[in-house]
Parts: sequence; structure tokens; C-alpha cells
Amino acid sequence: MIVIDVQEILLPKIAEKEKIVANIVKLIGFSKICGIPIVLTEQYPKGLGKTVKEIKDEIQDVVPIEKTSFSCFGAQEFKDVLVKMKISNLILTGIEAHVCVTQTALEALDNYRVCVISDAVSSRALGNVQIGLQRMRDGGATISSTEMVMYEILRDARTDEFRKSRLLL
Repeated sequence: MIVIDVQEILLPKIAEKEKIVANIVKLIGFSKICGIPIVLTEQYPKGLGKTVKEIKDEIQDVVPIEKTSFSCFGAQEFKDVLVKMKISNLILTGIEAHVCVTQTALEALDNYRVCVISDAVSSRALGNVQIGLQRMRDGGATISSTEMVMYEILRDARTDEFRKSRLLL
């Protein structure tokens, strides 16, 4: 799971920010239960601040990858982490949907299966969220929701992961 640029200076300007942060926190908890690796990026933290406390508190052990490129793939460290973790599927969350999330998704599609969580991404304007989601879908990304992706990963109610994640669902 990739958490893209949910930072202190930008978040207050983001549409539906409370819902987005709550869904990302939920997905982080779920990822921990299921053993899904979490990667965190920060876009120019000197200017946009660090990752917001609500998210950083959930992943204190995850060191953010700093970047200045809009696509996460512009940061060599990001590419290296994906290779080191042997990642083949990306679950994308974060901000802004029409900029950093879209550019990351489109660049990833040549080498990864990409799932964008529609209720865990946003932008300053909701219209840009819809344009970004459509662009990513047109490019070949799967568009899903927080609950939808969780149930798709779980697949069966008889698993330990399902029992542990019931409070998140």
C-alpha cells in the first residue's frame, strides 16, 4: 500500500479531508493485519510539511520517502523499495488525486497491477478527483473503494485476518 503525500500544509485545503484520512488510517490498520507492506511518500516536506499526525502515528516505523517529482517513480528510493520488497501490486492512496496519485498510477502500469482507492484519494477540488480517477481508469488502473479492496483481499470470512479486521470493516 502506498500512502502518497498526505502532508500538514496541503491537507487543510483538500476536499473531504476527514474521510480521506480516516480511510487511509483504516487501510493502514488492515494492511498491518494482512502483512501488506506500506510505503509512505512526502512531496517536498520542507515546503509542504511532514505527513499528518493521524497517519504517521499509525506507521511510526515507516520512514517517508522524500520526493520533488510528482510521480513517486521520480524518486529512485521509491523504485528501489518496490524492487527490494518484491512488490507486484500497488494500492494507491493519498493526495492530490489528479497530480501525484495519477502520475504515479500511470507510470506504474507498465510494471505493476495498480488499484486506486477512490475514497482514500482527494484533491483541492472534487472535480479534479473525478478527472484523475477517470484518467487512471482509462490508463488501465483498477478503481476500488476502501471496503471493497479489504473484502477482495480477505476473500473468506473464516480467516484469522477477517476476524482481526472486523472492527475496521
